[in-house]
Amino acid sequence: MSDNRDHNKIELTELSELGEFGLIDRLTKDIKIHNKSTIKGIGDDAAVIDHKSEQTLISTDILIEGVHFDMTYMPLKHLGYKAAVVNFSDIYAMNGTPTQIVVGMGISSKFSVEAVEEIFSGIRLACENYKVDLVGGDTTASKSGLFISITVIGKAKKDSIVYRDGARANDLLCVSGSLGAAYTGLLILEREKAAFMADPNVQPELYGYDYILERQLKPEARKDIVARLKELEIKPTSMIDVSDGLASEILHLCKDSKVGCRVFEDRIPMHQKTIDTAKEFDIVPCVAALNGGEDYELLFTVKQEDYEKVKDMEDIRIIGFMTPDVNVAELITTDEHVIPIEAQGFKHF
Repeated sequence: MSDNRDHNKIELTELSELGEFGLIDRLTKDIKIHNKSTIKGIGDDAAVIDHKSEQTLISTDILIEGVHFDMTYMPLKHLGYKAAVVNFSDIYAMNGTPTQIVVGMGISSKFSVEAVEEIFSGIRLACENYKVDLVGGDTTASKSGLFISITVIGKAKKDSIVYRDGARANDLLCVSGSLGAAYTGLLILEREKAAFMADPNVQPELYGYDYILERQLKPEARKDIVARLKELEIKPTSMIDVSDGLASEILHLCKDSKVGCRVFEDRIPMHQKTIDTAKEFDIVPCVAALNGGEDYELLFTVKQEDYEKVKDMEDIRIIGFMTPDVNVAELITTDEHVIPIEAQGFKHF
């Protein structure tokens, strides 16, 4: 399940055969530059970037084997793609545009050169799809699995940047896409891993789960939503990407903006496959949407006067509104009960 290569037929290259610099040369020999702001990319002591009149945005994400991904079911190319895209998402959540990344990797001896190339092929595909330049990085040996650290650099005009602390009472709370899909996809993968561990000859039962599996293994950043908001001349008052779960991100906006909110359960967008799969595992679908995480949708607030513009936006749902009650976040259930929103999603520590 971990790699569809036939290791008995393909002769793999050990990392020691190339060494660090040989590996870097092999991974980066055909890198393309997409942005005029990239003055110097790979090949010197540091990259040179010029954003001129625009503000520079910087963010870092670390993915660790056994914590953020499982090699039993994570294809290497998908892993590289996801590692890059989750970083791009942070820049879009600031209403900016990602332009460059640097990649750091800690690699254990169990990985061949070809395996590392497969990871980099995913990173490069993400860079190609989002027009982001890979401008540098570092590789080192690891004694405890695979580590991927990506730093993304982006740009935005000063008056276009959206922070988490700009929401005000009566602002509308909106979210893109659908929620809970990545989490239910993970449930399926973990179920099939358990079956595989019990019997390595068992065939995985993945048919019909394509949508939620892709949302877990190959997420996309919502570049399109940021572009559409700009086209409609809507500047969110606050924004965050949904990485640790809707509930957690709602609480971040409330805390940083010093407001509260009311969210309506029947307004939370969920794909039918997410709903059906949650029920398969005896999980209330709304709980999966609130606490699942890794959807990388955009959660944002807009002023009341933007209602007419935002209400008919494709793939956007108004799910509630902000209140003056600082840090009081409440869910209005379908049967009109009011319950506090608590973050029960992924905890890093």
